[in-house]
Amino acid sequence: MMTYGPTQKSDRQKGITGLETAIILIAFVVVASVFAFTVLSTGIFSAERSKDTVYAGLSEARSSLATRGSFVAFSGNVSSTETPYKFSFVVSSAVGSSDPIDLTPPYTADGTGTDPDIDSSSTYKLTLNYSDENNFLSDIPWTVTWVGATNSDSLLDDDEKAEITGWILDRNTQTAIGSSSSVAYMDGSGDGGGAGGLTSSGTILTVGDQFTVEVNAEGGAVLAIERTLPDSFKNVMDLR
Repeated sequence: MMTYGPTQKSDRQKGITGLETAIILIAFVVVASVFAFTVLSTGIFSAERSKDTVYAGLSEARSSLATRGSFVAFSGNVSSTETPYKFSFVVSSAVGSSDPIDLTPPYTADGTGTDPDIDSSSTYKLTLNYSDENNFLSDIPWTVTWVGATNSDSLLDDDEKAEITGWILDRNTQTAIGSSSSVAYMDGSGDGGGAGGLTSSGTILTVGDQFTVEVNAEGGAVLAIERTLPDSFKNVMDLR
């Protein structure tokens, strides 16, 4: 039988001290805290960005326009060719309790001489763009008439309606619509309409043509209106 002396041991003991355990525990806690802070910060940032996106969308919707009722085109004769020279449509705010939309017009139409007449003192914030198969006209002349109850300013409130008229040719107000020269090309040569209109017989609208009008209100979404002309023209046409 084998025996061991006083300095000999029959087995070895392995383990870790309490200090080492504490260090490992602290390391795990620190790593978890950093990870949790990163996740929390990312979540807060994402939530803030989502909130900004929602607010931006609401602001855009509150500054947007919607059409109310018919889209009407008016035709006359330019160089003995019958063609639409202006169009009008009624708008109101797209949603209730919206921010007022500035409808200060850059032109007026007083029915004397040639319409429209540029208002050099106007600072306008709404623009109309016109396009068809052969043309793209940015910032065409437009006028406004208020419909129904309204106040005295040029701001469209949520309980108001306004009729916007866009011009692509000049109207000779001293000449009857049925004559061969009741409308004229808008060439910007002091005829009242200025730039932004059709300028030659190769660009005027004819029967069956399609066109688009874009209404750009400040801070709002673009309102695109697409219409097709009928197979025959009348002086006033409701384009549904």
